[in-house]
Amino acid sequence: MSASRTPQPPAVNRAALAPGLLGAIVLLAGLGLLGGEWYLFVQYGASILALILCVFAGQARAWWWLLGLIPLAIVFNPVLPLPIDDTLLRVLHVAGAVLFVCAGILIKIPADGRR
Repeated sequence: MSASRTPQPPAVNRAALAPGLLGAIVLLAGLGLLGGEWYLFVQYGASILALILCVFAGQARAWWWLLGLIPLAIVFNPVLPLPIDDTLLRVLHVAGAVLFVCAGILIKIPADGRR
């Protein structure tokens, strides 16, 4: 017979998963809105979600993610938009979506043991 064990709380928290997946959805849906008046919302969403993932990367002490997430927040910044060719912008949408998914899956924040 095996001894009954008390379940242990998880050692990590995957708080970055939801904003990462949402950011990928925003960027992929934004491909259809390029050049339209609704594209502004895509820019706000992508930029804000990239900054949220920057916070989670800092909490996880995974600083290398900032090398991709900060430029992503700058490229899709709606306040001071960069003049980027539509073809390159489409490539950046797909690359940004991949970055969002990878960051969301791989950023693991140490669980708070004070509970």
